[in-house]
Parts: sequence; structure tokens; C-alpha cells
Amino acid sequence: MFKNQPKALYVLALANTGERFGYYTMLAIFLFYIQAKFGLDAAWTGQIFSIFLALVYFMPLVGGWLADKWSFSKCVTTGIAVMFVGYALMSAPTAVRSNTSLMILFAALLLISAGTGLFKGNLQVMVGDLYNEQRYADKRDSAFSLFYMAINLGSMFAPMAAVGLKNWALSKAGYLTNDPMAATVSNWCIDTQNFTNMPQNEETIKAMTEFAAKNGMEPGADLGAFLSNYLSDFASRCGMEVSNLSDFATGYITNFANGCSWAFGLACVSLIISFLIYFLGRKTYAHIIDNKKDPKAAAAAQQNVKELTPQQTKQRVVALLLVFAVVIFFWMVFHQNGQTLTEFAKSCTSSVATGWTRIGFNIWALASIAAGVYAFFGMIQSSTNKGRVICALVLAACLGVVVYIYNQTPATVEGIDPAIYQQFNPFYVVALTPFSMALFAWLAGKGKEPSAPRKIGYGMIMAGAAYGVMVLASLSLVGTNGEVSPNWLISTYLLLTFAELLLSPMGISFVSKVAPPKLKGSMMGGWFAATAIGNYLVSIPMLLWGKIPVYVIWAILIVICLLSAAFIFSIMKKLEAATADDSAVPAAEAIESVEDDAI
Repeated sequence: MFKNQPKALYVLALANTGERFGYYTMLAIFLFYIQAKFGLDAAWTGQIFSIFLALVYFMPLVGGWLADKWSFSKCVTTGIAVMFVGYALMSAPTAVRSNTSLMILFAALLLISAGTGLFKGNLQVMVGDLYNEQRYADKRDSAFSLFYMAINLGSMFAPMAAVGLKNWALSKAGYLTNDPMAATVSNWCIDTQNFTNMPQNEETIKAMTEFAAKNGMEPGADLGAFLSNYLSDFASRCGMEVSNLSDFATGYITNFANGCSWAFGLACVSLIISFLIYFLGRKTYAHIIDNKKDPKAAAAAQQNVKELTPQQTKQRVVALLLVFAVVIFFWMVFHQNGQTLTEFAKSCTSSVATGWTRIGFNIWALASIAAGVYAFFGMIQSSTNKGRVICALVLAACLGVVVYIYNQTPATVEGIDPAIYQQFNPFYVVALTPFSMALFAWLAGKGKEPSAPRKIGYGMIMAGAAYGVMVLASLSLVGTNGEVSPNWLISTYLLLTFAELLLSPMGISFVSKVAPPKLKGSMMGGWFAATAIGNYLVSIPMLLWGKIPVYVIWAILIVICLLSAAFIFSIMKKLEAATADDSAVPAAEAIESVEDDAI
């Protein structure tokens, strides 16, 4: 798995791991942060979240174009610096519910997205360029799987770090951290002047009523009085005597936001580490840096580039654009993990876990399981008895840690923070990558490995199956409130990860392999631009939240997945012909047929 890979792969992957840890530390609590600090409803927070994600994935198109004209390496280092400034702005404590604070937030988000645009796609182009040499060419797909695993290694620990810092700030100020709805009720208190001036907005009243009914309010009871008693009871459990509920609510929100600021500061630290890894490992990738200002370097790079005819270039660009069209809808459904799935975790999922499920909320148990997987594969693949023995001992130690954590964890884990669910997807990616690589290596050995476009089609079907699980989970809900088992979300993230492993690392490898050499940066940017459009469309289900039954939202996403899969399979033969590794040029009519079928 790790053998015969260039050293530069590990340098670039670890540099990306640091940056992704910072990004996902911020993203894990971002939705809750803007809801709490600025008192925005689900629709507004959904729009801000979607626009930010769209910018994060659109800016690599600009970054790719700039790198094609300038330098991939210089774009990467500039991107790190720009992101650092953005996270530093977000980490600065600012006033709650302030327009100035909101403008500072928007400026920070713009800088983070611009820096990501310079960094993300261009680093991945550099990884692809490592495999232009013939001796590494057959390891491109496995390299991007390992690269993608490293990204998710950083992402896996991010939710724990973000929630830990947020909860630390709250605990230090004397507040409890086991009520995921405390920030929401506190904002309702501020908006209604201690629940004495109830809102006229029907959606807000509906949300308040459903929450109160879920927590024991009798039909016909005074809604304002119930919510006031709920927050007063929360204050008493915090050990605080409250004379003015609005002051208590404002204090809670302020400390909640300050805890988030600590998490954003941690993102700055992770970027410093990322830069040091990238800078200190420069010798390993120096041979693939394409510095446009150095004619000798540019000439040396061109020697390894196979020229394409205009017909070949058109053929590949058309094929990539059609794949991008399908990718848009995958990311629309996949990145619900930051919006509707997180909202579902907050308002529709029990905050209690029992049995083996409870160790899933312990990051060290998950890390031990992931390490055990790699030890298991190392034991199988090792070429020496010593290596097998070492891997077996590591595997036994990992299993021992998991059993120990299981025995030491209380029989019932309560107060699960909704943001913690976001650690399951990266955990699954890290743990399942060896299985994915082994499966595709086995299929490749038999000459039966699916093409990249075919894997994307299968990924869309798997994503549809994931939301089928969510439909079943939501049938018992009343409105947007409930107490369903955490296992529904955990299972959904597993299926979404299967879909992601079929699509994302293979798609990135596909773009780096198929893109015309002179358009590599732009085509990788195109992949991210498609992702950007999908991420903006993420907001649509959130706009429907509370307006239609929750299970209908998931059903809509299933239909989108299945239609996208049907589209890509309908043009599969043409796509495979247009993007084949064979250097022969398909006939012009085949190229035109791809365009006609798409239309």
C-alpha cells in the first residue's frame, strides 16, 4: 500500500493534513457558531454556509488559472498565508449580534476561500505531476487514495478539537455543555425580551412549539412561560442565580462564541505546521515545480509532457465537463453533513448512546480502530516475518485499547454534541481506504476494475441508498423534532463514505490523468468549480427544513442521486472511449456523439 511511492507524496499529503485539520475544525462548529452569535435562523445560516462552501470550491478555478500562468508552488505558499489571515480574523473575539462582527466574519470567510483556492487544487496538481514519470504511472490511483486518506486523518480529529475548545470555554465560565439546544433557546430569549414578546413569524412559533412539546409542554399551555422555565432550569443546573434571563442568555452566547474563537485560533496553528512541513520537505518535490519564470525549468518539465492534438484536447475537455456536471449533484447531497444532517443531529436525534454505539463518540476509540485496520493490512502485506510480528502486536494493542475504552465508558453516554457526528465520515474514509485500495487492486489484477466514470455512477447510487436510510429514520418524526437513535446517522455516514470513496479520490486522480497538460490547473479548478456549484445547492434542502416533512427532503435527494446516475450511465461508453489511457485518438464522430448524448 505504501511501498514504492515517491517521498514527495507523504510531504504533500501531510501538508494538506494540517490545512484540512484547521478547515474542518472551523467547519465542525461553523453552523452553530453563526446561529448562536448572530441569532440567524436555519434559512439564513444555510445560505451563508452554502455561499462560503461554494467560494471555497470555486476559487481553485481562479487559483488553477493563476498557477498555469505563474507557479503551482508559489500559489500554495501564498494560499497558506492568506488562509492564516482569515482564520486569525475569525479567532478575534467580537461583540455578539453586531453588524461590525458580521462584516469581519464575511471578510474572514472571503480570505479563507481565496487562500483555499490558491492552495487546495494546486497542491493536488503537484501530487498528480509526481506520477508523470513512467516508473510511478501505475500508482496514481493508489496515491490519490492515500492522499485522500491523509486529508481525512486531519478531518477526523477536527470535530473533537472544536467541540472540546468550545465546551472548555463554556465550562470555564460555569455553564453546562450537555444541552445541544441551549444556544437556540437562549437566542429565543434574547429575541423575545425574556419570552414576553413572542414572534409573529409562523415558522419560529412552530419551531418553538415543537421543541416545547418534545420537552413535555402540555397542549394549550403558555409557550412563553414554558420556555422561560426551561431556560431558568438550565441556569439552575449551571449553579447560577438569575434575575434577568436575557442577561444569562447573552452571557451563554458570548462564551459559546468565545469558545468557537479558540477553535478558529487552533486553525491558525495547524496552518503554521502545514507550512513547515511543505517548506522543509521541498527537496522531495523540487523536480516537479513548474516555475514559469525559469525557462530551463519550464523546458525540463515539457520534456515529460505528451503533446495532444486539438482533437484530443477537445475530446478530453468535453468528457471532463460532462463528469463535472454529475459531480455537482454528488456534492449537493454529500455536503448535507454540514447542514440538514447536522440540523437533524441537533433537533431530531437522541443525545444518548448505549452499547457499542457509545464508543463511536470517543475519538481515541475510533483512532485505535483505524490504526488496527492498517496494522491488519500490514500484517498481510509485509514481506518479512519481523514486519508481520510487529503489525500483529500493533493490532493486538489497538484491540486492547478499544476493549479498555469500552469497559471504561459509562453504560449510557449523555449530552452528545451534534457536531461530533461529523467525525464519522473522515473516520470511515481513513479506516476503509485500505479495503478500497485492496478491492480495486484485486479487480485491476483480473482486468475488471471499473473506469473512473463508472465508479462515479456507482457512487451516486450509493449516495441515494444513504438517504434511503434517512427516510426510514424520519418516518416517526413529528415536525422537525424527535429522539431517533444515533445509529441512523452513523449508518448514513457509512454509506455516504462508500459513495465518497468511489467518487472523490478517483475523480481527482481521473482529472489529473485525463486533463490536457497545458490545462491541468484549469481542469482541476473545473473539478472544484463543479464542487462549488454543488455546495451552493446544498442550501436548497435547508430552505425546505420545517416547511415540508423531513422524510420528503431525503426523498428529493434520492431522486437527484438516481437521475444523476442514470445520466452518467447513459453516456458511459462514450465517456470511457474519450478518456481511455490508450494514446490512440477515437474518431471525431465519437467525440461529437458524447456531446449529442449529453444534450
